[in-house]
Amino acid sequence: MKKKNGAADKEVTVQFPDASVLQTLVGERDDNLKTIERLLSLKVGRSTSGLTLTGHDSDVELASDLLNQLRELIANGEYIWPGDVERAIKMLSADRRRRLEELFRDQVRIPGRKRSIVPKTFRQKEYLESIQAYDLIFGVGPAGTGKTYLAMAAAVSALINKTVKRIVLCRPAVEAGEKLGFLPGDMAEKVNPYLRPLYDALHDMVEFDRAKELVDKGTIEVAPLAFMRGRTLSNAFVIVDEAQNTTPIQMKMILTRLGFGSKCVITGDITQIDLPRGIISGLTDALQVLRGVEGLGIIEFSEQDVVRHPLVSRIVAAYDQRSYER
Repeated sequence: MKKKNGAADKEVTVQFPDASVLQTLVGERDDNLKTIERLLSLKVGRSTSGLTLTGHDSDVELASDLLNQLRELIANGEYIWPGDVERAIKMLSADRRRRLEELFRDQVRIPGRKRSIVPKTFRQKEYLESIQAYDLIFGVGPAGTGKTYLAMAAAVSALINKTVKRIVLCRPAVEAGEKLGFLPGDMAEKVNPYLRPLYDALHDMVEFDRAKELVDKGTIEVAPLAFMRGRTLSNAFVIVDEAQNTTPIQMKMILTRLGFGSKCVITGDITQIDLPRGIISGLTDALQVLRGVEGLGIIEFSEQDVVRHPLVSRIVAAYDQRSYER
């Protein structure tokens, strides 16, 4: 056997009786195997019966556990997306007791959509559980952690299953560090660029024509936060996106709009505040004022929960580290 730092390398073969499961797991151009080799500093070779792992004892044990869990998930019909393997390695590295199958127990099923929406991290799982358990939920953390997307999935599922009668999506119309200048058109056309991310998430849940019909009928309302003043939102699933750009007055206003049978999810990233200098973020203020209040949930995401391209989580971590060093 080869030596590594004076210790003998360990070699383990993970069996794959079903060749199709193996092919799905290795990924296109063996990308998933390359990810395992890169992150765990070991060698992965194919054999007639499966995959052979060679490397340091602890790395091989983790990789073996990972492959066994992924094999069972795929065999049970679950789909492994690009980036899932890297996230799974991070989760198992942090806690070897984790079982990846637990993530798939909290699937959001939307009738008419081919695939269920599955949490990609255990923090996302906790987020979905909080949305089920509480009427007011704060989802706070960096971009790409699924805060808005999962909230939208829960909202659409609740609407289709008639748990609520309508969905209200809103966000403050604040320019993200750029001066956009004069926008032509009527009021709806002027604010539409600010609301585009909400439409994007909606169209991923519901077919375009169906989504347009629901919006036209007012069953799904997409509007800037300012339009919520003076209203009472009953039997509604309310999502307030980019809440770090609300003022404390705006935040109090939207939180006090909730009526009977309603649920509200507030999402935002307190590191991306675009308010003018000197103005306190309503999200930051609310987290201080409401933390500890009974009946609401606060879920705080980190770069480990980023589910976009794996590079995004590394970028977030790099920026966070620079802020810490300063």
